[in-house]
Amino acid sequence: MKLDPFYLIVDSAAWIERLVPLGVKLVQLRVKDLGADDIRSHIRLAKAVCSAHACQLIVNDYWRLAIEEGCDFVHLGQEDLAGADLGAIRTAGLKLGLSTHDEAELETALAAGPDYIALGPIYPTILKKMKWAPQGLERLSTWRDRMGRLPLVAIGGLNPERIEGVFAHGADSAAVVTDITLNADPEARTREWIRRTDRRR
Repeated sequence: MKLDPFYLIVDSAAWIERLVPLGVKLVQLRVKDLGADDIRSHIRLAKAVCSAHACQLIVNDYWRLAIEEGCDFVHLGQEDLAGADLGAIRTAGLKLGLSTHDEAELETALAAGPDYIALGPIYPTILKKMKWAPQGLERLSTWRDRMGRLPLVAIGGLNPERIEGVFAHGADSAAVVTDITLNADPEARTREWIRRTDRRR
């Protein structure tokens, strides 16, 4: 499986409506602190927009809703993985992405047979408080060696100036959140990310 080198992560379908039409081909919907009905609405709208623009939608955490809504990709953190029914996810035909932050989590992730693994934070991040120190580029190389041909996603503190470093150390895709969503011009920043990753597409 090949992932697009630019992996956008946003917290609402409104962001997906706004940015996916610019040419985004891989996006994760990471909605927090909403009820099931509201999350379902976000998933439905995001799915429709992504379908219209040939963009791969990945639903974060809510694997049951992803199955019910006919999605084809879900991403789980380690805590969500522990409570997920991997059999149901696979039976429904969903692909699976998993987060990792240390060696123990990598072992757990590999044992689950995912379709890709994410490592982070590579650099300091303001997105959320992390108990893990920044992993650094060398850890990406280590993960690359351990994972074989499985796609590797780098996440945490990335910006266009750091793109080449993560790819040079083995990442297949660079995930970005605040560099775009907190940017003064998210559309222009999105276009820059697409342009800067185009040769790897």
